[in-house]
Amino acid sequence: MLMYVCMYVWMIVSCLFFTLPCDSSEAYRIEVVDADNGWPVPLVELRTTHAMRFVTDNAGVIAIDAPELMGRETFFHVIGHGYGVDQDGFGYRGISLTPQPGKAVRIEVKRANIAKRIGRMTGGGLFAESQKLGEYTDWRDAPLLGQDSVLVTRYGDKLFWAWGDTTLTHYPLGVFDTVAATTSPRPFESFKPPLKPVFDHMVDSRTGRPRGVAKMPGDGPTWITGLVALPDKNGEERLVATYTKIHGHLHAYERGLCEWDDQTESFKRVRILWREGDARFTFRQWHDCHPFIYLDDLGEKRVGIGNPLPKISFPATYESWRNPDTWRTHRPQPTLRDAAGGAGIRPHTGAVTWNPYRKKWITVFMQKDGSPSPLGEVWYAESDEPFGVWGPAVKILTHDNYTFYNIRIHHELTDQEDGFIVFEGTYTAEFADDAEPTPRYNYNQVLYRLDLDDPKLTPAHKDY
Repeated sequence: MLMYVCMYVWMIVSCLFFTLPCDSSEAYRIEVVDADNGWPVPLVELRTTHAMRFVTDNAGVIAIDAPELMGRETFFHVIGHGYGVDQDGFGYRGISLTPQPGKAVRIEVKRANIAKRIGRMTGGGLFAESQKLGEYTDWRDAPLLGQDSVLVTRYGDKLFWAWGDTTLTHYPLGVFDTVAATTSPRPFESFKPPLKPVFDHMVDSRTGRPRGVAKMPGDGPTWITGLVALPDKNGEERLVATYTKIHGHLHAYERGLCEWDDQTESFKRVRILWREGDARFTFRQWHDCHPFIYLDDLGEKRVGIGNPLPKISFPATYESWRNPDTWRTHRPQPTLRDAAGGAGIRPHTGAVTWNPYRKKWITVFMQKDGSPSPLGEVWYAESDEPFGVWGPAVKILTHDNYTFYNIRIHHELTDQEDGFIVFEGTYTAEFADDAEPTPRYNYNQVLYRLDLDDPKLTPAHKDY
C-alpha cells in the first residue's frame, strides 16, 4: 500500500514540475528593445525549437505562459524583419533563456533598418501580450482584426482615414467596400513606442460593427484611392476620391470618380471613367494612390498624384478634379539609381510629399522585384521638383520574405521643424513566397519613423 501511495505522490509532483500552470501574473515577461536607443520593438518573433511562436506587441513585450518551457533552458530563434541578433557558429540567430514564472528579462536586438519601427496602427491585440501580464488593462482595441491600404487627408477640423478590405472576428469574410474613421488633426503626442492609435470608426447603427462607406453599384469589392479634399467654385470643401470595382482577386472592371456625402456618411458615384473593354483611359491616366498639393511656375495650386511617382496633375479645384480634360499627364522616371551602386531600382507603390526640413521633395516607395523580399524592400529618395529628376535611393527598410505595400508618408502628423518623417504600409504575407502569416500583425498597417539626419541617409542627400 505504501508503494502505491508513494507512486501517486510522485505522479502528482511530476505533473506539477512538467506542466507548471501559469496564470496571468505568473507568466514570464520578455521585453525586446532596440540596442541603439532602448526603444521597445514591436513585431519581433521568438520561435522555439518545437515551433511555438511568440510575437512582441506594441510595447515590445511577450508573455511566455507555456508550461513545458518553465524552468527549462530554451532556445528562441529571433525573427525581426530588420531587427535581430548575431548568428552563432551553426548559423542560427537566436537567444537562450530560462523562463521562470513571474520573472522578467530585457533583451536587446540590433537594428539593420535605417527606419525605426514604431508600432502597429490597426488590428486587434495591440497590447495583448502586455495585458496577459496585467499591463495596459484599460486599453481597448478597435473592432477590426485587419485593415488593408490606408488613405488619409485633412477634412474639416479632423483627419479622415479610409482603408480597403478588412478582417473581422465573427466570420472569415470582412468588409470589402472601404471602412473609414476620423481622428483629431494630431492624434499622437510622440513617435516613440509604444504607439496607441485610437480611431473613431464609422459603424453600422444596428450591429455596432464597422461598415462599408463606398458601396458603388455592381458586383464585387469597391476600392478607393486618390483621397483628397478640394475647394469648389463657391469655396466649399469637397472630399473626393477615385474608385475601382473588382471581380475575383485583383481584376478591375470599372473605374470612376466618387464624392463623400456628409448626410449619409458614405461615398457616392459621381462619374464612370472607364469600363472593361473601353480604351479611352489608360493606366497612366488614372488617379492612383496618394495626392499632394504643389505650386506651379505661376504660383497656382495643383494636385499631383501617382504610385509612387506622380503621373497626373490638375488644378487643385473640385471642378478640375471632375473634368479629365484639365488633367495633365507626366512620365515618371522608370528607375531610380541605387546609392550603393548596382542595378536601377524600380518603384512599385509609395508616396511623394514636400519636406520642409530637407527643403526637398521626398519619396518613400516599395521596390518591385526587390531582395530578399520581392515586394518588401523600401527606399527613400529626394528631388528638387515634384516630378523629378529623383536622386540616388537608399534602402531604409527590409523584410524577411514578407510584403509591405501601398506606403503612405504622413506629412500631416509632423511639424515643419521636425527632423523626421513617419510612414506606414500594409504588412502582409500576400504575394510573398509561402510566407507564414504573423499572428495579429498580418494584413495590418505598421508605422515607421525615419530620422532625416541619420548618417546612413547621406548618400540620398548628394547632388543629382
